[in-house]
Amino acid sequence: MNVKIKNITLRQPKLIWVLFIFLGVLNSCYSFTGSSLTDEKTVKISEFPNNASLVNPTLSQQFSTDIQNRFLQRTTLKGTKENPDILIEGEITGYSFSPTTISSNTQTNPSGGVVQEAQNKLTITVKVHYENKLHPDSSFDRTYSDEAVFNSSLSQSEIEASQVKIVTDRIINKIFNDIVANW
Repeated sequence: MNVKIKNITLRQPKLIWVLFIFLGVLNSCYSFTGSSLTDEKTVKISEFPNNASLVNPTLSQQFSTDIQNRFLQRTTLKGTKENPDILIEGEITGYSFSPTTISSNTQTNPSGGVVQEAQNKLTITVKVHYENKLHPDSSFDRTYSDEAVFNSSLSQSEIEASQVKIVTDRIINKIFNDIVANW
């Protein structure tokens, strides 16, 4: 049997089988999932109350729903209220706005002068308690924080619609990776 692969002729069918077996072994040696959750089947994610000094009235519900969705949609864990293998709870401890330095973005005003745009920064901080009943050594208490810089001309509703979502998604990614990913 002659098989021609890009100007290479293989005259021995045994070589082809060895090649396929070798590729199969290599493929089974590495897993791209990298999940550290092996025996865990159930998760309870409690409501994250907003205990920050500046309160966004929708942040607690939005964050709690988003983190629950992340774990239930991207893992095989099932939600439960009683005796979970994994418990995730915490609180929102910081929600603040602060001015940042003047950016290099410029605008021309009607008189022909150049004005630099001011920017603000939104920072959200979340304290998380993670408890793994099957593997207690992987349990932890950590604080996560992230921020987004935005144009100071955005309204409060625009900030809450876009910037809050960006920051909370980043924090949820960090939490999810610390619990699920084994990198």
